[in-house]
Amino acid sequence: MSKLRVTAILIVGSILDLNSTFAQAGPCSNDIAQFEAAIRQSAGNPNAGLTAPQSIGAQLDRQPTPDSLRKAKERLQSKFSATMARAKRLDAKGDLAGCTRALSEAKRMYIL
Repeated sequence: MSKLRVTAILIVGSILDLNSTFAQAGPCSNDIAQFEAAIRQSAGNPNAGLTAPQSIGAQLDRQPTPDSLRKAKERLQSKFSATMARAKRLDAKGDLAGCTRALSEAKRMYIL
């Protein structure tokens, strides 16, 4: 497993752990907590982590550069963090449907 992936997993885990400490119980708080726990437990699994659909460039036989890979991972990490934050915000507001949609989106981004 690459150092970048390990670092990303640790950062995500830390952020999620801090955020869960301050969370108040909402309609999907338990689901969020279970997902965050599963992420933390998957830290040693080389097959677990953030994932995204293959880009058009990759489908056209273009080789990624180290810089393009780094940027893609940063964008994916940012999108995942924003999605989890949105799920927590909606949960705090009591919006079960919105929270469930946001959490489902986050789960699609993370392979456990």
